[in-house]
Amino acid sequence: MLAYHINLETNMMKNLWTTLGAACLVFAGMVGTALAQNFPNRPVKLVVTYPPGGSSDLMARIMGQKLSDYWNQPVIIESKPGAAGSIGMEFAARQAADGYTFVIGNLGPASVNPLITKVPYSMENDFIAVSLTATGPNILVVPSKSPFKNLGDLLTAAKAKNNSLNFGTSGTGSMSHLAGELIMRQAGVKMTGVAYKGGGLAVNDVLAGQIDFIVSDALPVAQHIKSGGLRPLAITSEKRSPLFPDIPTFAEGGLQGLVAVNWWGVFLPAGTPKAIVDRYNEALSKVMVNPDLKERFGGLGVEAMASSPEEFRAFLASEKAKYSKLIADNNIKAD
Repeated sequence: MLAYHINLETNMMKNLWTTLGAACLVFAGMVGTALAQNFPNRPVKLVVTYPPGGSSDLMARIMGQKLSDYWNQPVIIESKPGAAGSIGMEFAARQAADGYTFVIGNLGPASVNPLITKVPYSMENDFIAVSLTATGPNILVVPSKSPFKNLGDLLTAAKAKNNSLNFGTSGTGSMSHLAGELIMRQAGVKMTGVAYKGGGLAVNDVLAGQIDFIVSDALPVAQHIKSGGLRPLAITSEKRSPLFPDIPTFAEGGLQGLVAVNWWGVFLPAGTPKAIVDRYNEALSKVMVNPDLKERFGGLGVEAMASSPEEFRAFLASEKAKYSKLIADNNIKAD
């Protein structure tokens, strides 16, 4: 009889805790929905993980202004550069999960940095992936006086004399570095990466003929391509970019499947109510198709877009899979 009463009390307590847990979840959902109905009713903070004046900063300011217009609330830019974007991501991860702080993350701090060094945040545990907002191709360029007229010429030279060519990078784990590694892996050649303190410095040395090529994002090289100082050989997008329709893809040049794009997306601190995440998606689906925004993003060499959280998570998983294998195979580690 005593055992019966103990079991009965135990079951009653389990049921009570289950009921309380369910009630808490319902209450939390109601609170989140109530907050979202009035969101935002004060200024929103946008964390930028790179220095002022760069493409990430410029895109954030354009998008921030459009969101401000849409929400009728100020969007305040907070620059937190350093450690290849990791400082800003850590800062954003520690902010209140109320929707009033969000961050623009990109390939470096969101996908690559955690693979090559220890970072003080977890993309899976500390953030909610909200929406992809832009992608931008990289362009393999050589000096205008280079003997290489197309990608085939460059690869033929690399195969004829292994390790005879060099390419510029903006540091370990940068897109220019990883793209060079992808080319070597898929073409079966060896070339020497030359690290610079910034992509602009590497582009200058390509212009001067000091190094053979660089795979650069569009912004530092677009004007030099137009002026004839640099010759584009291939672009890293899956299809020809509408921004650079005359530049062939790597697949057209003989390297099938070599796709390596820069990307940017919106992240919120983990724990942000779903109703507020939905408000962000609603706003971004309108703002990112704004004709003025799309034109200004195009001027920076990127394409504006919006996605669902599910689509963004799937994209992030594919990026992590691609670069984790490349980084492991080549034992790439932060300097």
